[in-house]
Amino acid sequence: MPMTHTTDIKEEYAYILDFLPTGHAEDTRPIHLRKPLAQALGAEHFILLELSVKEGARVEIESKVFVGKGERDIVKHVEKRLKYDELTPSAKVELPYIIEKIVRENEAKYVEFFNAAQPITTRLHMLELLPGIGKKMMWAIIDERKKGKFRSFAEIEARIKGLHHPEKLIAKRIEQEIQDEQLKYRMFAR
Repeated sequence: MPMTHTTDIKEEYAYILDFLPTGHAEDTRPIHLRKPLAQALGAEHFILLELSVKEGARVEIESKVFVGKGERDIVKHVEKRLKYDELTPSAKVELPYIIEKIVRENEAKYVEFFNAAQPITTRLHMLELLPGIGKKMMWAIIDERKKGKFRSFAEIEARIKGLHHPEKLIAKRIEQEIQDEQLKYRMFAR
């Protein structure tokens, strides 16, 4: 897979993590000059975004909004990309739930990760980057997938003794990649 500059990657949809009807609390301008903002997580590449919201638009936490090119119903425009530390406390609390929701909604994509994961180096395998997966569990997954591809998270859980909630392992790794921009290996978040 060719490496793409992260600035070239765009999101089509995002999930609302927090809504700030009068903008940031530290904005010292009079309230009538402030604009409504939302903090959101991109649905495809897990890019954190700050969104300018159309006046009077109804914004709900966890709702999926269109942020791509063309006419948007809720979002006026994408203000900027955010770093994890720029998220509001509420957005940080919401983040793990939204990540897990995205992983569940795209089950086939993330199950395929278990089917296709490869070694990164002679000593490190992609599967080992998932929290809680060591060499023993990695070999159990590799041996089991040789017998046939996994078709669902439930099947992974049923076939791999000791591996519980594979969707949560993927979600936790995505959360780590979002929180730590210095992480050496990135598999999901851009």
